[in-house]
Amino acid sequence: MIGQTISHYQVLEKLGEGGMGVVYKAEDNRLKRTVALKFLASSLTSDPEARKCFIHEAQAASALDHPNICTIHEIHETDEGQLFIAMAYYLGETLKEKIAKGPTCLQEALHLVRQIGEGLAKAHDKGIVHRDIKPANLMVVDRRLIKILDFGVAEFHHSSPLSGPGFLVGTPAYMSPEQASGKPVDQRSDIWSVGVVFYELLTAHRPFAGENDSRLIDCILHECPWPIEKFLGAASAPIKRAVEKMLAKDPKDRYQSLYEFLDDLESYEKKTASSDTRVTAAPQPAVPSIAILPFVDLSAAKDQEYFCDGLAEEIMDDLARLKGLRVASRNATFQFKGRNADILKIGKSLNVQKVLEGSIRKGGNRIRIAVRLINASNGFLTWADEYERELADIFAIQDEISSAVVKNLQLQFGGAIGGACGPGSARHYTENVEAYSHYLRGRFYWNKRTTESIQSAVRHFKAAIQIDSDYALAYSGLADAHIVLCLYGRVAPAEGMPRAMEAAQQALRIDEWLPEAHISLGCAKAVYQWKWQEAEQSFLRGIELKPDYAGAHHWYAINLLTPLGRFEQAVREAQSALEQEPFSLAIHAAVGLVYYFSRRYEDAIKHFRQALDKDPDFPANQFFLGQVYVQQARYQEALDCFQQAMKIDSDNTNMRATYAHAAAAFGKTAEARSLLEDLLTLAKKQYVSAYDIASVYLGLGEKETALSWLEKAADERAYLLSYLKVDPFMDRLREEKRFQAVREKIMGQAAVR
Repeated sequence: MIGQTISHYQVLEKLGEGGMGVVYKAEDNRLKRTVALKFLASSLTSDPEARKCFIHEAQAASALDHPNICTIHEIHETDEGQLFIAMAYYLGETLKEKIAKGPTCLQEALHLVRQIGEGLAKAHDKGIVHRDIKPANLMVVDRRLIKILDFGVAEFHHSSPLSGPGFLVGTPAYMSPEQASGKPVDQRSDIWSVGVVFYELLTAHRPFAGENDSRLIDCILHECPWPIEKFLGAASAPIKRAVEKMLAKDPKDRYQSLYEFLDDLESYEKKTASSDTRVTAAPQPAVPSIAILPFVDLSAAKDQEYFCDGLAEEIMDDLARLKGLRVASRNATFQFKGRNADILKIGKSLNVQKVLEGSIRKGGNRIRIAVRLINASNGFLTWADEYERELADIFAIQDEISSAVVKNLQLQFGGAIGGACGPGSARHYTENVEAYSHYLRGRFYWNKRTTESIQSAVRHFKAAIQIDSDYALAYSGLADAHIVLCLYGRVAPAEGMPRAMEAAQQALRIDEWLPEAHISLGCAKAVYQWKWQEAEQSFLRGIELKPDYAGAHHWYAINLLTPLGRFEQAVREAQSALEQEPFSLAIHAAVGLVYYFSRRYEDAIKHFRQALDKDPDFPANQFFLGQVYVQQARYQEALDCFQQAMKIDSDNTNMRATYAHAAAAFGKTAEARSLLEDLLTLAKKQYVSAYDIASVYLGLGEKETALSWLEKAADERAYLLSYLKVDPFMDRLREEKRFQAVREKIMGQAAVR
């Protein structure tokens, strides 16, 4: 097709294709303008229904004349019988591409959605319902102008070749409930779709999520959208109400026309404009804020990634001690690592006013560090400097950078930022550069959270301690690494937990003010020693020393409060952790787990789906969602989730055991027994938790054997046994005396609380 002349159009290049047709860029030789030609797919040329749909699209769009609607020039047919539509050619980006870059600021989102509303209102006036409004069909041209594209499935005066009872038309994620049910639709269905697009513009997330189309449609039909304020803490109440009204399940509860919605937008913008004039005199927000981006490795060998990450974290920790300054968390800032994202978008996404970025170049024993402090609202540079020294001076350089940033922030924010607070402020836990380098490597591998990487972290933390035996932070890191290897089921608790406790206790002997070590010790005392009161004291001490330490609230919620059945408090602590680390997938999983153990299954499902919408490749959320489905006897969906999780984390024996339990409950006895034999064989070579074996036997209905393995799990102090009081998997054993004896051994006095 490229290079050919069709009628009076010379085809230049292919732009894209879909199920119905192929779109080309072309030159109109008569009017000397660039156009887009949409050809009906050659495979459909002889299909009468497809030809009707194609002609219908041209008729629907050409009936409209509005600046926000794609202009149709003509529909034509070649001598060979190929139908094509000639339309205006636009250069820009779709909202799908725009949303993929992150949330849109409120003012811009309002500007865009107003244009969508105005264009669709014109279509509705003409009796046209689009039926497929979605970000991919909305293009931003000339940076500010929206064009509504693709009227291929539109209803024109209540008729369309693609109509009829039970006939599903559109894209599932943007379908209204009536559309997803195959019921007749009107303009209110488009209003729903605009509401989904508006929500997605503001949050970069969809209001409904599902692992497949059927689950997504079920969510649209029966569940409420995830509250928009979860993404926009300062979301305006009128905007929240508008989105909720657009996404009402019953069309009668929505805006009845887009003009009503546009009136609400206009009213809101007028109020905002008058409010802005009053705010002009004091533009600075109450709480100054900053994000420290991962530094970039410019070294020739590209072997300093661990050092770049570590230095950014160290500066982050230094600044986090300042009174009156909000510092974006590591999980929040490190999502932009390697993405070369625009500073303005980073600022909007993290809701910060300043961004610090830097680079490191190491050559021999010398190091050069360049840093830049940038205003996130306009991208202007407010301060920059370079430091070139011997590597041995790295601690002095770090202090200089932190001090310079603080000085500049205090100049710009006035007296809003105070001095450092808390024990241990502005101190280094080692003065040995080699030990520090090993510690940074340990933390770098720890953050990767794979079995192999955590084992590497253990080696580097040990190397740091060997060089500097008084390095408290290295002991604390070693404790966490040993704990996580046990929690992941990679190391027997009797082997890993005593090592973790010894490391945490040594860290506290060196520095009793170290919050991370108190939290590590609390975790080990809870899930390994079952000393619940002592564990809680350690958790509370760690939180007291560092109230904004998300990991403290996270582990306190999931490793003590949840096992004891103190669910309301656990939810509060987990949500507190999530507020501080909103981008942490592990903390998202923890919140969902609290709901799961408290039997709030629908809340758990909603949370896990929202987490999977953020990252479908994080195996824990897939796995935990599957566990909820098991409790709801939705076994096939559970098995599907477990399979997805195991594709990513194939060595996880707990996942395999839980899959076998679900398979047995589903009647797939042979498959369950085969998996059980594999686990028993594997247990001869490596650690496999007796709790996992017990859960498979329980799924097979062999209670006595399951109880025997549960008693073995108590002897080995298996991690998951700490949840025995609240674990839904064990409900069938709760009346058994042997079960109650194990439960009493684990919970002690806490069992009757």
